[in-house]
Amino acid sequence: MRIGFYTSTFNDRPFEEVADFAKAAGFDAIEIDVGGHIKTADKVAGAVKTARDRGLYVSSITRFGNQLDPDPAKRRELHAQTHDLARAIADAGVPIFVIFPGHDNTADEDTNYKSFAEHANSLTAAHPSLAFAIENWPGPHNAFIAITPDGWQKLFALVPDKRFGVEFDPSHLIRLGIDPYAAYEGVKDRVKILHGKDTSFDEPLLQAVGYHGNGWWRYRLPGSGRLDWTRFLKQAKAGGFDGTISIEHEDSDFGWPGKDLEGRKKGEQQALQFLKKTLAAT
Repeated sequence: MRIGFYTSTFNDRPFEEVADFAKAAGFDAIEIDVGGHIKTADKVAGAVKTARDRGLYVSSITRFGNQLDPDPAKRRELHAQTHDLARAIADAGVPIFVIFPGHDNTADEDTNYKSFAEHANSLTAAHPSLAFAIENWPGPHNAFIAITPDGWQKLFALVPDKRFGVEFDPSHLIRLGIDPYAAYEGVKDRVKILHGKDTSFDEPLLQAVGYHGNGWWRYRLPGSGRLDWTRFLKQAKAGGFDGTISIEHEDSDFGWPGKDLEGRKKGEQQALQFLKKTLAAT
């Protein structure tokens, strides 16, 4: 497996600087954020070249956004931009394009799934050399579709092409009360990339405020939360995964969000060393 990181942690820094850091720190790969470091489809090739010139494998390119925007005009525009990006990503030889399903709060659940499946099927049909993945982030209001084992099965029944799958992030499952190991087993043939992120709980606060309260969980770097990474990576290997672990640094102990730059770098380096050590033990 390769180890990389998702560049959104450094969206306030020029991409050349981020790529230089990744190389110097000993990362194998990089996951490039569209919003922070590419912006438009015509910039894809240049960003990919910048990374490859430094010996970095570009594992994926990720476009944040609600692909089910309830405004029809905004949705059409986003879908057109997504196709443009997919074309550029495929042309650059990057294997995976990550998007977010989102949610239309004006439609029922079945309509949301059918609408997104139609879009996903159009992407796989139009871009046959590219794999697509959705990250299982619940969204700002915990309403995004296809973020749970049940949701994945519902979506994949509508999107049969196995080039379409998941950027599997265990941290979101943990805070939703879902067993990440069982969840992975149920979707292992659709996992395209792993997010290296964990979640910790403040147990006394959880007891005080309950699951619907605030502040009882937070995202952590691998090794600082509840996931047994040795068990998880052994499971991934046994299931045939040999792709990229992309660290998504959202740990407030290490300068996130957008605070101390050296703290953010230290967090990435600490996570890299932890994952290297864990992989060596699996």
